[in-house]
Amino acid sequence: MHVRQPVVAGQFYPASAAECRAELNECIDRARRLAAPAVAPPLTPIGGIVPHAGWVCSGAVAAGVIAAIAARRDLQTVVIFGAVHRHGTPAACVFARGAWRTPLGDVRIDESLAAEALAAGKTLIEDPVAHQAEHSIEVQIPFIQVLAPQARVLPIMVRPTDAACDAGRAVAAAAARLGRPVAYLGSTDLTHYGPRYAFTPQGTGPQALAWAKDVNDRRLIDLVLALKADGIVAETRAHQNACGGGAVAAAVAASVSAGAEKACLLCHTTSHEVLRERFGPMSDAVGYAGILLGRAE
Repeated sequence: MHVRQPVVAGQFYPASAAECRAELNECIDRARRLAAPAVAPPLTPIGGIVPHAGWVCSGAVAAGVIAAIAARRDLQTVVIFGAVHRHGTPAACVFARGAWRTPLGDVRIDESLAAEALAAGKTLIEDPVAHQAEHSIEVQIPFIQVLAPQARVLPIMVRPTDAACDAGRAVAAAAARLGRPVAYLGSTDLTHYGPRYAFTPQGTGPQALAWAKDVNDRRLIDLVLALKADGIVAETRAHQNACGGGAVAAAVAASVSAGAEKACLLCHTTSHEVLRERFGPMSDAVGYAGILLGRAE
């Protein structure tokens, strides 16, 4: 059996099982404090958008979304569309066989869903190599292991191309043909602002960082909340407000195909807001949003 080994354990999250569980529990507790209950409409979760920075920065935001999805008792598989930070093929790259390993053990791949999607979707190819050095999916896996231990996963790397939505719809159609209860996650961070990222259209300082969050991030967030999957890739290209535009587009398209009719912003913060108490004011920031997609109850 082919097993994908962890590559950012000990960097983005702990490398030992005990430390990993302890930090996961901290993230889950912080998620409960971050999300205002009044903003969450009653939804049957189908998908979500989660960030993928180190857990100390964005783990609580991701935990809130995954915990809501994991509350589905029928959940069998979590499809994770990942941001591509390195060169890849235009097609969405599926890790179709075997398992993914984390410090908490192995999670099996939903091989039958992978085969069904690959057989019908021209925008999907089987390519485990595309996953080897990427972190955007890996950092979500331990949350699934703890919060939805019964679930299998299907990791898919999606570049921000015009075919991203087609990839998401192809996977949702495959799940429907199999009658598989599936949830869809899109893994992305938002605006990377500041000199470190060579992106300073509003200059530097507190007002610039506020613009990155309140204006630039919100452009993309509002598209997701409106479930407008087909406009997402163009938006991220034009305004550099997500590193995973393809992953977001695929997740929204898949969720809508599976019946999502409403979206809810659970949390929106930045690395500057999370870390400034520890390190003081910063000149750079990365945005993180946790968004839930689903059917209205």
